[in-house]
Amino acid sequence: MTATPGAASSPPAHFPTPSLPGSLPDGIARFERIPVQNVRPLVDGGTRPAKSVEGEEFTVAAQVFREGHDAVNATAVLTDPDGADHHFPMALDNLGLSWWSAPVIADRPGWWTYRVEGWSDPYATWVHDATIKVEADIDAEMMLEEGARVLERAIAATPSGVDTTEARDAVTALRDSNRPPGARLPAATSPEMHAFFAAHPFREMVSPSPAYRLLVERELALFGAWYEIFPRSEGAWYDEEQGRWHSGTLRTAAERLEAVAGMGFDVVYLTPIHPIGTTARKGRNNALHAGPDDPGSPYAIGSPDGGHDAIHPDLGTFDDFDIFVSAARRHGLEVALDIALQCSPDHPYVTEHPEWFTTRTDGSIAYAENPPKKYQDIYPLNFDNDPDGAYVEMRRMVQVWIDHGVTLFRVDNPHTKPVAFWQWLIADVAADHPEIIWLSEAFTRPAMMHTLAKAGFQQSYTYYAWRNLRWELEEYMRELTGDTAPFLRPSFWPTTHDILTPYMQYGGPTAWTLRAALAATLVPTYGIYAGYELMENVARPGVEEQIDNEKYEFKNRRWEDFEPGGSREGQSLAAYLTKLNAIRKAHPALRWLRNLTFHHADDENVIVFSKSRVVRGHRDTILVVANLDPHATRETQIHLDMAALGSGPDDHFRARELITEQTWIWRRDNYVRIGPDTHPVHIIEVRSI
Repeated sequence: MTATPGAASSPPAHFPTPSLPGSLPDGIARFERIPVQNVRPLVDGGTRPAKSVEGEEFTVAAQVFREGHDAVNATAVLTDPDGADHHFPMALDNLGLSWWSAPVIADRPGWWTYRVEGWSDPYATWVHDATIKVEADIDAEMMLEEGARVLERAIAATPSGVDTTEARDAVTALRDSNRPPGARLPAATSPEMHAFFAAHPFREMVSPSPAYRLLVERELALFGAWYEIFPRSEGAWYDEEQGRWHSGTLRTAAERLEAVAGMGFDVVYLTPIHPIGTTARKGRNNALHAGPDDPGSPYAIGSPDGGHDAIHPDLGTFDDFDIFVSAARRHGLEVALDIALQCSPDHPYVTEHPEWFTTRTDGSIAYAENPPKKYQDIYPLNFDNDPDGAYVEMRRMVQVWIDHGVTLFRVDNPHTKPVAFWQWLIADVAADHPEIIWLSEAFTRPAMMHTLAKAGFQQSYTYYAWRNLRWELEEYMRELTGDTAPFLRPSFWPTTHDILTPYMQYGGPTAWTLRAALAATLVPTYGIYAGYELMENVARPGVEEQIDNEKYEFKNRRWEDFEPGGSREGQSLAAYLTKLNAIRKAHPALRWLRNLTFHHADDENVIVFSKSRVVRGHRDTILVVANLDPHATRETQIHLDMAALGSGPDDHFRARELITEQTWIWRRDNYVRIGPDTHPVHIIEVRSI
């Protein structure tokens, strides 16, 4: 794939529009001289931007055709934020359906556009006709003269500085009447001349599609590993003498950062750190009544100590928060903060801005409900009564945290707020801070999930936690890497503080190993909730979340017990997560989403997929083989699409297993034995022999 910045070889001007009056109704687009139809990607008919990150390859496609039999060609054009055009030659994928495509790359963040230009190809037209007629001795002299004139027009259109000696020599050869026509033709149809026109295409009747917006963002918007913590639990301890807990602080949480960074994570994500209300405070395990020392849910935001722009006094001050952010940066981590636009009954907004809430007929403020669940400790914000006031205040609040070094926001339940609000907020923040990344936690219907992504969220939680069977994962990944990839970037989380599926409850250590590996290799962004290393698999009866949930109490995990020399050494997945993240960083193929290929296994419980990417001439290919049954070891044959691995159908390759560091010689068809008594997942680097 080659991009050529600047002007194309032939004049880039559009084909002249006839001056005759037309009778098309207003709003009906006029066809250009060369029709260009169905440009892809296209988000909501081109009314929303497609997305990529710097250096990410994606495909631009369109149907390009013309009347008659003359040759047509096509070019994908990306225009960068400075207005420079970058041309990518397109290939004809399907002659009968006129589909053309080209892999393209935008090399830096900013607002770009992309379009497809269809054009008449006089050189290809002449080569086709002349080859037939000269060989048949039909109008041979005329065909050679026409060829000479085509080459002269092409030479005139070639940018100055380009060596056209070979083309000029071909003109001379075509007009050399001392030689027979069949001997003169090859001078203009040689591989060298084809290479010249490939590098400097002679384009006539250039007909562009509309230009569509492309938002190119920094790589962390697509690729990164997140680690979630409740700051109050990091450093929390139980006082046996007093019979009460003491909260961790931002400073004690900062002590955990070295271990998080040591496992190879890129982002440390903090659940809300604001003051927590006391009215209707929830107790342990979501009990309706809290004990005197129960800390309450950090999602019940607001007390006399402040609201969303304040820090819980037990955690510290803004000076402590700044120290935490600085420590994170020293360890190579960025800080994400949870934004939950809801309030406890004690939030200052309740008295200062009662119009920002929904009032019931009895005069009370409506608390949050998701029947049969009730959240008596939370009042949802209502943006409809005073949208201007509410919007401006939320924007001010977000800026407080940006000013203190937060570069990512995980948004709790954004689907419960107007999409128009999120579109406005994210765009307004991006105008001054394009580096800010927003993660949508919207476990909801696909239409809303997709629309939030189109509104500006760079990343989205997904249904990954509930996709356990091979057909489910393959079908879901084809959606995520296909139709939705131009606007939605998935983030895979095997568990969260709200989600503990039956698969994770009963699958044992194999399930926890497997689901982390799949999350880390199927998509570029994945996340781990603290305690995943310890395989905390016991659910509260009747719900799919952990018992003794950290949302409602302190949790001292005693990390030191799992370190070398500790009483539970070897009982943690920390070393495995460290290997996964090291593999992700070492292999560029895992940094992209749209480069996924599935292969076949005879056993329906075994999934096989690969990712491949060429970087500076080197092909990086990762092949993953996983047994999705956490309870039984499986033996099966796998059948590989060798072309997707960069190999021929009969080639062999060296399969280097990156977790166990074993190496095998594999071919198209291979036997595998995989599962709890060996290893549930092979992550393989494909190396040519």
